[in-house]
Order: sequence, then C-alpha cells, then structure tokens
Amino acid sequence: MKYLLTNHPQCHFLRLQVKRHPLLSELDDAALEELAEMLVVQDGQRGECLLEQGEHELRQYFVLEGLLKRIVTSPQGREMTLRFAGEGDFETFYDAWRRRDAAPYSVVCAARSCIASLTMSEWCTFLARHPAARQAFHDHVVALGETLVEHAVGLLLLDAPARVDAFSRQHPQLMERLVQRDLASHLNLSAETLCRLSRRAECRVAKVAA
Repeated sequence: MKYLLTNHPQCHFLRLQVKRHPLLSELDDAALEELAEMLVVQDGQRGECLLEQGEHELRQYFVLEGLLKRIVTSPQGREMTLRFAGEGDFETFYDAWRRRDAAPYSVVCAARSCIASLTMSEWCTFLARHPAARQAFHDHVVALGETLVEHAVGLLLLDAPARVDAFSRQHPQLMERLVQRDLASHLNLSAETLCRLSRRAECRVAKVAA
C-alpha cells in the first residue's frame, strides 16, 4: 500500500528516517518539509517490481529499509542484476529523465523493503531550488556510475572465483542478505556455479577453523 508521507500512520518515524538518509541529511527543516509533501512511502515484498524497464513514469527512490536491485533485460529476455541498493542508498532514473527516455532497467525489491519516492520531475525541480542538495546528488550519481563501470570491467577481467571473492570483500554486509539467484545474476554466473564456489569457500573456512 502507498501513502503520502504526510498521511502515513508512522509519519513521524518515517520523517526521521528520511532526515537521516545520507543524501538528505544536510537539508534544513524547511527543505525537508517541502520534500515530505511530495514523498510517497510504500512497503515492497521481495520480488515486487517498483518500476519496469520501458516505463516512462520515472521516479527517484530512497531506501529507508530493505534492499533493492537494478535489473536489465536483454531483447532475448535474459536478465542481469546490475547493482543492489540497501538502507541509506537510492535508485534513480536521472540520466533517462534528462534524455527523455524510457526506463533502461527495472527496480525490484531484493528483500522486504520500505521505500520513499517521488517523480523525477518533482525531484529535479526540488534540486533546482536547493543547490547544495543538487551538488550532493550529482556527486552520488557520478560515484554510482564509476561503481557500475568498475563492476562491468570486473566481469570481463575476473574469473568466477575472483568475482565471488571480490564481491564478498567489497560488500560483506550483503553476502548474508542476498539469495543466491540474485548474487549469481549480479556476477554473471549460473546458480550452480555460484553454489559450487560457495561450498568450496565454506570448506576452506572450516579447514582453517579446524
């Protein structure tokens, strides 16, 4: 179910979560109140699609709780998970909005989640009125682009065990939260290959512990 933040039964608690979001934490009370009037809050179940690839009603998402995944689907129907966004992170369609394109990927709940969102048009209009927030957002978008490029290069240069090892070192907080199918999709591996590598890693850890 979706609520305007200002009408949500847990409005006061959610306002605090929004205020603590790293992308919004520098906003003053007046700006936060302005943003709150536009935010829609929803709970999403694992596997629920928030916005599908090809849609034109683009939105900006702030993850308050849970975990989102960005999925791209090829013309042949093959899906690949490009990234994950947990608490304090966000998902955006800013580049597509600037180009006036449809959504180039889908945003799906990788776990039960609580998300606040608004349309890209509302978000960009808000940023135009708040230069400091706009600069912070643009810096985050640039960093996100660099991370996506690094991941793509890793898929080309690293073999399967190295991909799993690199992800576990860079994102240890996600290893226990992700289902193997999602992680396999992100690392461009089959679920069987990932399962085999995971068992090998568990055996190594057990031997070291012994």
